[in-house]
Amino acid sequence: MNSQQALCIALLFVFAMVGCGKRRPPLPPVERVQQRTELLSGAQRGNGVILSWPAPLRNAPDESVQSIRRIDVYRLAEKPTAPLPLTEEEFKARSTLIGSVTYDQIKYATDTLTYTDTLELAGEPTRLRYAIRYVNASEQRAAFSNFLLIEPSARVAKPPTLISTGQEVGEDAIAITWQPPDSNTDGSTPVNLLGYNVYRLDESQSEVNQNPINNSLVSVTQYVDRNFRFGTSYRYVTRSVSLGTDGAQVESLNSNSLSISPRDIFAPSAPASITIAAAPGRLSIFFPANPEPDVAGYEIHRSTDPDLPKERWTKVTPAPLTKTTFLDENVESGMRYYYYIKAIDQAGNVSPPSDVVSESVP
Repeated sequence: MNSQQALCIALLFVFAMVGCGKRRPPLPPVERVQQRTELLSGAQRGNGVILSWPAPLRNAPDESVQSIRRIDVYRLAEKPTAPLPLTEEEFKARSTLIGSVTYDQIKYATDTLTYTDTLELAGEPTRLRYAIRYVNASEQRAAFSNFLLIEPSARVAKPPTLISTGQEVGEDAIAITWQPPDSNTDGSTPVNLLGYNVYRLDESQSEVNQNPINNSLVSVTQYVDRNFRFGTSYRYVTRSVSLGTDGAQVESLNSNSLSISPRDIFAPSAPASITIAAAPGRLSIFFPANPEPDVAGYEIHRSTDPDLPKERWTKVTPAPLTKTTFLDENVESGMRYYYYIKAIDQAGNVSPPSDVVSESVP
């Protein structure tokens, strides 16, 4: 090796060492379309199938390829006897794009996204296979979701019809009444009906809960709701429940809704079993508590003339009495005093007067 070659090798070595020590800016991460969901679920309701899955994360900027712009929904109709295993490529080749969830729906979703596939339920039994795909702004598609298989029933009862009677609200219950459906969704009769489910929404809810308020199917056309609060507005809907494929229960679409705002206009019962104990210079009044749980207190009225109209008797409790005893020391010896009591509930409803009781002061 001559001196010129040695110099070249030395310079290359120096440049290599300098390059190894230089800090370069980090490379941007390689972005990908968000991976598929594996939590696609759904069920038949009436003449449709409602699909649902968790809403995808929305933390990527709009220009990112990870920003999901829509979600495509695919369906494949199969014979019920067709083999269950199916590859993604086979599904892609044979399935049909039936609709999409838009970007606005994704953007403003809460926890769950849904898509309703309305069906023409007629003809031979069919098994439906569904899957969804995320699509970004560059039209890149993620892998298919898990497959959801449903064999819909053609004979599903129509929804019932809620009736407003004006007498729904009672003191301890709200009674919801409806008319039964007259046919199935395909127009056939007799109605394929197992019973009904009842759903209730309060003021904070915009969508019907997944769980009905009845513990078991309602077999009649009325449901009595005892778990409510006065002063809260409610909306009720009902669904017919039919016998579906393989013994499954299939709900109808929602009935019309019925809005009810129960107000407490129900007075407590009159206090009863009042007793008086006399002692020099005082009378002690005792009575049991009213059975109503919302009683807030009691008013005690007194007179020395039992024939005086009750509205002119003296109220000896300036504020509602919260105890079930009262000591009246504003009395005179040798005088007989007459008393009656009224109960007042938390809504301000006042009971009828109790029976009159009396006692003389020793």
